[in-house]
Amino acid sequence: MEIGIDSFASAMGNDGKIMPSDISLQRLIDRIEHADKSGLDFFGIGEHHRQEFLDSATVVILAAAAARTSRIKLGSAVTVLSAADPVRVFQEFATLDLISKGRAEIVVGRGSFTDAFPLFGYDLHDYDALFSEKLDLLLRIRDEEQITWSGKFRAPLLDISIYPRPLQDRIPIWLGVGGTPASFIRAGKLGLPLMVAIIGGETHRFRPLIDLYREAGVKAGYALSELKVGLHSLGYVGETREKAIEEFYPGYAEAFTRIGKERGWPPVTRSHFDSQTGTRGALVVGGVDDVAEKLLRHSEALGGVDRFTFQMDSAALSHEQLMRSIERVGQLVNA
Repeated sequence: MEIGIDSFASAMGNDGKIMPSDISLQRLIDRIEHADKSGLDFFGIGEHHRQEFLDSATVVILAAAAARTSRIKLGSAVTVLSAADPVRVFQEFATLDLISKGRAEIVVGRGSFTDAFPLFGYDLHDYDALFSEKLDLLLRIRDEEQITWSGKFRAPLLDISIYPRPLQDRIPIWLGVGGTPASFIRAGKLGLPLMVAIIGGETHRFRPLIDLYREAGVKAGYALSELKVGLHSLGYVGETREKAIEEFYPGYAEAFTRIGKERGWPPVTRSHFDSQTGTRGALVVGGVDDVAEKLLRHSEALGGVDRFTFQMDSAALSHEQLMRSIERVGQLVNA
């Protein structure tokens, strides 16, 4: 199992206040460099367009990180493809691939927030149609240097070559999904690796959806070995389970209570948190041994997981705490 970290480039300090943006971004680059040196397999940067996150220009952050790393794979988590131009997405990640000497990946999705739609002039009613069309175009550009293509939401392309081309023959494109069965089936039909975001509930409940993905992929002619499954969950590796919970819970409760107000969720309670950090819960919080055991349980419950990524900087942890956690995640990788 590959192990990595996803970040939304949080602008929040551990005191709950907005930090100077330049300091936040410099510390993020430091953490990516530290992840590379600690042996982690992947570091992903999300895409949001909100005050509390600094990841609106994902590829710029990844390119800065590429210049200071040598082996870690660098990608998005996720690229909000519905509100982007697939041509520009490909060009940006192809350039990142050249800078990083073949370490770029793309995880495409529709995002957990809808801010990008009005910002870039798209109608939320076209939510699924936009994504389907743009994913088709992005895959065509990746697989064919010269293409002819037409669709509903952008101008057609007639015998046009898209440059630059990446160092890799085919940049890996993962499909980031939540809990919609159609999304799992789509990933299977296209033979794309699947990145499942599970930020709450019990992880094993996603097994039927992952089975749909694998069944659709096999039916479309792909081998099971090609149908990779990744898992993205909130997590944190502390010195001990008790200390990890003590450090992670306050920021987690504040952040998800705040987000919950936007979405109609109830406030976070300690009993709810404890259920999520239990054996079957989605949160991966604990000491090194606790986390290692939970990752194995999650993988077994889902029929095998090829990659796991921690989302750990949304709980108002300090830079120093995150750096130490990265070192401990490295122990999982190198065990």
